[in-house]
Order: sequence, then C-alpha cells, then structure tokens
Amino acid sequence: MQDRMVLNKRLLELKEKRKAVILAHNYQLPEVQDAADYLGDSFELSRIAAQSTAEVIVFCGVHFMAEVAAILGPEKTVLLPDILAGCPMADMASAEGMREMKKQYPNAAVATYVNSSAAVKAESDICVTSANAVAVVNSLETDEIIFVPDQNLADYVARHTEKHIIPWAGCCPIHHRVSLEEVLAARKKHPGVPLMVHPECRPEIIDEADHVYSTGGMIRFGRETDHPKILVGTEMGLIYRLQKENPEKEFCLLSQGLVCPDMKYITLEKVVRALETLQPCITVPKHIRGPAARALERMLATV
Repeated sequence: MQDRMVLNKRLLELKEKRKAVILAHNYQLPEVQDAADYLGDSFELSRIAAQSTAEVIVFCGVHFMAEVAAILGPEKTVLLPDILAGCPMADMASAEGMREMKKQYPNAAVATYVNSSAAVKAESDICVTSANAVAVVNSLETDEIIFVPDQNLADYVARHTEKHIIPWAGCCPIHHRVSLEEVLAARKKHPGVPLMVHPECRPEIIDEADHVYSTGGMIRFGRETDHPKILVGTEMGLIYRLQKENPEKEFCLLSQGLVCPDMKYITLEKVVRALETLQPCITVPKHIRGPAARALERMLATV
C-alpha cells in the first residue's frame, strides 16, 4: 500500500510536469484504471485522444490504441508504458493482404476495425469500433463492404445491415474461445440473470445473449439496469469498473478464459516510468499516418 501511495504521488507530479493525460482501456489492471484520467472503450478513447489538449498522452491499452492516438495527434508525445502490449487480432491482418483482397472486390468499400495496425488502416476507406460498426457500415454508399479483421464482428454487423459483408478471417482469441457449453452452464448456474456479451464473440454466443454491447455499452447497461445481477461476456478487466461504479449490483464473469494477457502488461510502475523517460514513444510514419488518419477521421465525423 505504501508503494502504491508513493507511485501515485510521483505520478501526479509527473503528469503536471509533462502536461500529460492518462487514458486507460476498460480491460486494464485495477491499479491502472484507478490512476487514469479517462476510462473507456476504444471508440471513447479515440475521441478523447483526438480532442485532448495535453502535450503527452499515456495510453494504457495495447499497441494499436496508442497508434490511433499518434495518428490523430501527431504533434503530441504518445507513450505506451509496455511496448510488448499488442493485439493478436490486429496481427492477423496485413496491408499486403488487404491490397490483394481489394483487387478481388474492386467495387467494395473497406471498413476496418480499430483493432488493426496503422498500415492496415491506411488501406481502408473508414474505420469502425465495436460501438459504432453497424452505424458506420450503414452510412456507406456502397453495397459491398470488406470488413477487416474480425469475422465475428463482421457477422454481427451483417445481422443489422442489408449490405453484403465480406469478412476477413480474423478474430479476438479471447472472445472467440468462449464456448456454447460455457454459456449454457452459466445460464444454469445463474437462472434468470441477463447475459451481455461483446460482439467479438462467436455467432452462437451472440444467439444466446440477451444483450450485445461494446465495453462502453456494457458500462451504460450496468449503470441503468434494474437487474441486481448480470452475466458479463467480455474480458475480465471490465468487471472491476462495473463493480466499482455499481456496488449494489453483482457482476459475474461468463468464462474464466476471458483474460487478455496483453491488457495486463501495463502496471502503475510502468506508467510512472514512461512519464519519467518519455518512453516507449509510439510514432507512425507520415506516409502511413495520412491515409490512416483519413479513415479514422471519417469514422469520427460519421457517428
């Protein structure tokens, strides 16, 4: 506890010195969530990064999230406290593969999930998040949409649009591994309890859910629902925020496999060290940043 107090004191000093803001994704460790100026899902944090007047952004998440902040604010110093914090789903798509897919479907627009590299975003017409994917896709004029890289989110979007969705064969390994057997067992253990899941889950899991939300949507549902207990089908880090903000309710993790190791790399100590050293600093080459920024800005202007 004493060490935590010392670290928090040092963090406040460094934030003032560096004119910094700390953004943390909902899946981060509790100590990092508690230290953040802003908590949110990737869409919420993208907006905050774009609008922030801070000189330094400490992005407590994974690599593609810090890249988004660097793309939207090239004049800012963007820090990712642990350079190893990546995203397996983002690694499943490549710019070269995107170019080949676009040749196969020359009349299709490309909608790319923010869970992707800057180079992949640069090959896209527009970006989406799990919170706005349906609205963004429905806003596009073309009837054919290449959707990269999450096949499960692509399937979810296809349920809510008349457009022809052409999915890339990628997924979030954490959400994708949740099984129907686990869902049915949780239903049996918690009869009558509503289940909310992330749209990165497989179609059969979506079919069994009462609600499908981004993490931001789950936070809102947790706040607004009258249900005293809720089953949560997303990464375990969200449980901490849900429980902290709604202490009178009970939130139960759907599956013990819902743990993303990459989201747990960042610690309070690493946040402090990043502000002390201004490293690791995330930058995006200009030739990639330009087209990637257009795809992101088009998304932000659409919804």
